[in-house]
Amino acid sequence: MVFVIGFLAQALFSARILVQWIMSERARRVLSPTIFWVLSLLASCLLCFYGWLRDDFAIVIGQVIAYYIYIWNLNIKGVWHKVPAPLRAVIALLPLALIIPVAHDAQAAVDRFFGNDDIPLWMVIYGSAGQVIFTFRFIYQWLYSRRRGESELPAGFWIISLTGSIIIVSYAIFRHDPVLILGQSVGLIAYTRNLMLWYRKP
Repeated sequence: MVFVIGFLAQALFSARILVQWIMSERARRVLSPTIFWVLSLLASCLLCFYGWLRDDFAIVIGQVIAYYIYIWNLNIKGVWHKVPAPLRAVIALLPLALIIPVAHDAQAAVDRFFGNDDIPLWMVIYGSAGQVIFTFRFIYQWLYSRRRGESELPAGFWIISLTGSIIIVSYAIFRHDPVLILGQSVGLIAYTRNLMLWYRKP
């Protein structure tokens, strides 16, 4: 059951980019649809819960930054305040509430991460860089959208996504990880196509 929650979260993350891509293709321009942010938040909630069930500090903390950016985008789109206040409070506090019980595992998570003899340190750093870049895309998106007062998925978001994804895929090839390769491959196509749509816009 625990793994079902994790796989469902990953499926929702994949679905969000496919839905955004399809909607953008139909509009012939890059869109930042509400459903993209709804699916992002649902997936992140599930992944936080999955990390808590697995007693994995790294998973929960890894979601925190993007989690609140998803909420910000839903808020600026006027959707967040349509959610009942008690449910908003629960959703907003969820990652923080789940970090506390697994925080004792933080040092163990670091030790496991950097102490894996099967992966050379340079490869751990390389793979981690891909993940950091991948997370930074949402920070960039938030800063860009905040300046303009509306939720957008700018060209820089897709460039950063593509860069992070290429690093992660090359890391996955080295690690012989078909799950990562498959999961990122669809994204590579969608990120490239969104960039094409962005630069073709009138």
